[in-house]
Amino acid sequence: MGGQYSAKLAESISDWWSLAGVDALVGEEPAGWLVLPPANDAAAPRHKPTIAPEPEATPLPAILQRQEAPQPVEAKGPVVFPDAWDEFQHWLATSDDVPGSQWDARRILPVGQTAAPLMLLTAWPEIEDQRDGALLTGAAGQLLDAMLRAIGTTRDACYVASLAVTRPAGGRCDGAEAAELDRLLWHHLRLANPKRLLLIGSDIVRIAAASELPESRGKLLNINQDGGKVETVAVAHPAMLLARPAQKAAAWDSLKLLNRGR
Repeated sequence: MGGQYSAKLAESISDWWSLAGVDALVGEEPAGWLVLPPANDAAAPRHKPTIAPEPEATPLPAILQRQEAPQPVEAKGPVVFPDAWDEFQHWLATSDDVPGSQWDARRILPVGQTAAPLMLLTAWPEIEDQRDGALLTGAAGQLLDAMLRAIGTTRDACYVASLAVTRPAGGRCDGAEAAELDRLLWHHLRLANPKRLLLIGSDIVRIAAASELPESRGKLLNINQDGGKVETVAVAHPAMLLARPAQKAAAWDSLKLLNRGR
């Protein structure tokens, strides 16, 4: 085939396929020729446009964020001190409610019995006491023992205690802590019930006698206790007397007062 009949032959073949119904090219995959295109069908599912999620807002700095109001903490009432002697001593050794027990894990506890002829009372343990686990130790303790012998007694015959069972930082306390220690002082004295009282150091003189040590030297102080009075004298702490020997004379003038009426 070819020549001048080629174009006519091709047109004749195309007409024949058109009459047979073949009017489009097809591929290998079957197609649904009788199905209407979905584009014009209102019921046909429509693809919703995809909306990109909004970016998360950057959180405000903590200082600008709304803070929840703190719940009010119920205030604790005053600590209740045990009234029995043995219970009180156990409480001093174990309770978390003991005023003055919060400054160190090691508690320096009193030694002796109630109704002693003489009570030796200091404000709190010294650094050496806290380290050694006992009150009035080392060179200061040796000087105290000599002072007691000079008035005819020994430490074993006395009740030895500190107001606080641990030492505060810097050897100072004030505010609410001091107020609780003041309550503890009078309760402790009532239970100890000593015949006489020796205040050792300027801190305990200030707390118990409401006086400064220089004003209290060489004087017999009367501490009111349960309607009665306890004969009391005040001396500088033995550690201070070692550092300032000139003050020993004033301490001796006070100690001699404890021998009156014996």
